[in-house]
Amino acid sequence: MTTRPTPRSQVSAWEQEYIHVTWGGPRSIQAVRNILPQGSRILDAGCGNGRYLLPLSRHYHAVGIDISKIALVASRTYLWKSGQHSEHLVSSVTALPFDDDSFDGIVCYGVLQHLFANDRRTAVGEFKRVLSPGGFLFFEAFGAGDMRYGGTEVEPHTFLRKSGLIYHYFTIEEVEYLLGDFEIIELEDVRSQKSFRGKLYPRHMVKGILRLR
Repeated sequence: MTTRPTPRSQVSAWEQEYIHVTWGGPRSIQAVRNILPQGSRILDAGCGNGRYLLPLSRHYHAVGIDISKIALVASRTYLWKSGQHSEHLVSSVTALPFDDDSFDGIVCYGVLQHLFANDRRTAVGEFKRVLSPGGFLFFEAFGAGDMRYGGTEVEPHTFLRKSGLIYHYFTIEEVEYLLGDFEIIELEDVRSQKSFRGKLYPRHMVKGILRLR
């Protein structure tokens, strides 16, 4: 029987992960810029080493949180080297250290996929609490049709890797249910193929822009 990882073991697993994660450069925030005006208050929920937080900080009052101190140190460094600054806090998405209605938008890219079902629901509850009425959630996570689907299953569509990290794979219907208190602006299955050693493998992401009702 597989031992269910504890919150402490998950923190340790992510600390080990970020010892080896390289920068890779900033990522596009065009989806955010298309919606939120300059100067809006935005939370990067699970900011990692700052790939989204860096460009967000150029246009918004951005705050980054993550459970990995190593990731946050890297993020601060990358932002500083680029002449940018954002507040960085050690925090889980399941217990956000902010007042109600603190943000106009939340970026949650590649984060809920690393939580168990109860924690995913708790995190969404926290997002609703800290978003202002009409605030926007920018969401992205692995889809169930992805080549990486599989491993030691600990919950439906949720797997524990040898690294100790949790990976959950969503269907679009699951996202609609989980985020049912939000109005869907965009929600799509993004499917592509990745070539590896001469073979093509499926990639699947679920991406969306949602507004708090």
